[in-house]
Amino acid sequence: MHYINKILAVVVITAATGCAFNPATNRPDLVLMSEEKEIKIGKEMNEKLVESTPIYKDPVLTAYVNHVGQKVAAVSDRPNLKYHFTIIDSQDINAFALPGGYVYINRGLLTYLHSEAEMAAVLAHEIGHITARHAVRQKTAATGAGVASVLSVLVTGSGVVGDVTNLWSTAAVKGYGREMELEADRFGAKYMYKAGYDPQAMINVLSLLKDQETFARRRARLEGKKPQTYHGVFASHPRNDIRLQKVIEEAGKLPENQKVTKVEDYREKTDGLVYGDNAQQSEKNRYNHKRLGFSMLFPDGWKVDNQRNAIVGTAPDNSATITLKVEQRHNNQPADMTLREFYDVRSLDQDEALNQYRLSGHTGKLPDRDAAAPERVAVIYYGSREYFLEGRINTADANDKKKQEKYDNLFLTSIRSFRPLRKSDIVNPTIRHVRYVRANDKTTFEALARHMKIGNYAEEQLRLLNGYYPRGEPKPGEWIKIVQ
Repeated sequence: MHYINKILAVVVITAATGCAFNPATNRPDLVLMSEEKEIKIGKEMNEKLVESTPIYKDPVLTAYVNHVGQKVAAVSDRPNLKYHFTIIDSQDINAFALPGGYVYINRGLLTYLHSEAEMAAVLAHEIGHITARHAVRQKTAATGAGVASVLSVLVTGSGVVGDVTNLWSTAAVKGYGREMELEADRFGAKYMYKAGYDPQAMINVLSLLKDQETFARRRARLEGKKPQTYHGVFASHPRNDIRLQKVIEEAGKLPENQKVTKVEDYREKTDGLVYGDNAQQSEKNRYNHKRLGFSMLFPDGWKVDNQRNAIVGTAPDNSATITLKVEQRHNNQPADMTLREFYDVRSLDQDEALNQYRLSGHTGKLPDRDAAAPERVAVIYYGSREYFLEGRINTADANDKKKQEKYDNLFLTSIRSFRPLRKSDIVNPTIRHVRYVRANDKTTFEALARHMKIGNYAEEQLRLLNGYYPRGEPKPGEWIKIVQ
């Protein structure tokens, strides 16, 4: 009987998977999802992400990233997938991929790369995650062997994706673990070789990421903070990783005259890239409260009123509101408990802790709410006060599941933007750009840093930008990056 059950299980799994043979790994996968479903889920996740995340609006640079990405994707193990490459307008050093052919690279990472080959290395690594179906394989493994449970998680339309907030905590963004990351490196190195790029560029990217980690740890130690961690783009490797070096060697060694590096092309396309916070993009509708010392971003086009008892942001068509209320903090109880007590509920739906800009809080949805109740609520602790935020849908859209998700993404984006007021919020923010200049025999990073208003650690930042961290000086005639 046990043997018969095993056979039945294999039959059900085979039927559910469709074509479960993985062309990248060259073996069958226990993946209970067709390629069509994978593409559909990726498309839905991409729509949610683009809707709630600032995209870097530079048509020339976007076309360049797409050109290089498509060149690598064309020689991958899944060349028939339609690939999409997007630059996210964030200074964070990151890149990631979603199922079905969607690849993202942050503006912040592009700032620190030095050549087209290095950019190709990052994109190839992410393409490797897609061709190996890591997102799908990991989700399947996490769900266990139950066919019904796997299908319910992976093949149920919008329920698969949930809200975009959950996306940022997934392996797609944070990394898949050492073995899958190494597998993505292996495929990425192979694709680079086939596309004509020098796979050794992967080592260059690893080196600059490790320099960033070293600086982040040192800075965190000096400031008494936790160091920032980055996604798995080579980050799961130590600096002199023998396994990564072996993977690159296995990909093949191109003759010197055939290696595509294209330092000049990359310099030309990234000259003028925004450095640091993009005030033009991110500060369009930011509300600053000088007396209470906080700042918060409302959705574009929303009207913000400072009323007697609350600050209220209203959509242009009055379809939704975001309300902020301030209360005195009376105890040190956990934020989730405060939130439940304030709204007199025993539990919250889709709740999660908030940790942003060194502030703590909690957010969630009210269960069994009536028409007058808010859709999304949150509390954030700041000093001696607690700030309650409410996102409310005022129209019939409250019963439309897709519209609910759209509004909830807006609510969460505003909630996550709440932070202490900065000096730069009070004056007109300045947008800074990366520029390339030639060094002369008197150029030093210390001297350059004195003339650049890029905050503390200016010299260290210039060294990181130019691959000279923690020491060394540019040679006369060498192209270097500065910030203007």
